[in-house]
Amino acid sequence: MLDLKMPKVNGIEVLRRLKSDPSTKQIPVVVLTSSNEDPDVATCYGLGVNSYIVKPVGFDNFTQAVAQLGFYWMLLNQPPAM
Repeated sequence: MLDLKMPKVNGIEVLRRLKSDPSTKQIPVVVLTSSNEDPDVATCYGLGVNSYIVKPVGFDNFTQAVAQLGFYWMLLNQPPAM
């Protein structure tokens, strides 16, 4: 999971570095951020993000979204064979 709004290093820069390194390129990345700006979404998918989720407002909605996200990645998603 990666947030775009982090201190010191922008999340897009972290994603760029991850996806440009052959040893980390295949790590699945889910962006979970407050930004719903089209350029951010397009940039992240262009760099190879696996999913882009805008954080819901409010703690209860946020925790529910994270629980659903965990369910999806752990039980429903089919990763590639290594």
